Amino acid sequence: MNGQINTNQAGMNSFSEMPLLQVNDLCKRYSGAGSYMAVYHMNFSIPRGRIIGLLGPNGCGKSTLVKMINGLLEPTSGSIFVNGMAPGAESKRIISYLPERTYLDNGMKVSQMIGYFADFYADFSTERAYYMLGALGIDLNARLKTLSKGTKEKVQLILVMSRDAALYILDEPIAGVDPAARDYILRTIISNYNPKASILLSTHLISDIENVLDDVIIMKNGSLMLYSPVDAIRNDTGKSVDAYFREVFAC
Repeated sequence: MNGQINTNQAGMNSFSEMPLLQVNDLCKRYSGAGSYMAVYHMNFSIPRGRIIGLLGPNGCGKSTLVKMINGLLEPTSGSIFVNGMAPGAESKRIISYLPERTYLDNGMKVSQMIGYFADFYADFSTERAYYMLGALGIDLNARLKTLSKGTKEKVQLILVMSRDAALYILDEPIAGVDPAARDYILRTIISNYNPKASILLSTHLISDIENVLDDVIIMKNGSLMLYSPVDAIRNDTGKSVDAYFREVFAC
């Protein structure tokens, strides 16, 4: 490497208000015959107005961390605060979550899913959803089971990005879709979120997304290895985020 990465600006701008997301000494142990620590003493905070890549090799704890932030898993110890709230019903009102696996009801029409989200989320914009669906030429009357995997993923992303949430958490939003669709999805992510919100984007396709990122969180063996602005990585190492990641993990 060509030098040390300056992480003093991690999370970057200084905000007078509380962090949007605060993680304090967070641990998660999976018990049983194969007991192990999936997340180990993680500490970081995320301010508003940032797009942050959550990076790391398979099995490093990214999915476990994301599930704890969303209130789907209980931490073994430590704490999480989303806009000052512990994960629960209230925090879920301000988080728009895209899981790695499609959860949509295959028997429903696209238009029915729009109606479902509009009824369930007060911050959902039907107009925005219809606009993005129209831009992709997705048939509102098509049942989800008739759509390709890539189109289903686009529909799910559109539903998630049509909310005016404070925190968007996207788990592998561009996996399994063709390069042209990836470009559209990234444009959708950039152009359809509140600039006072933040996006936490978990992915292994770093080269495809690093140009939209402000910061990166890199995990290794369940721990926080690095939280840095992407510009600091480029300036201090002379490498892209993707090249730096490949060097660190020899991949």
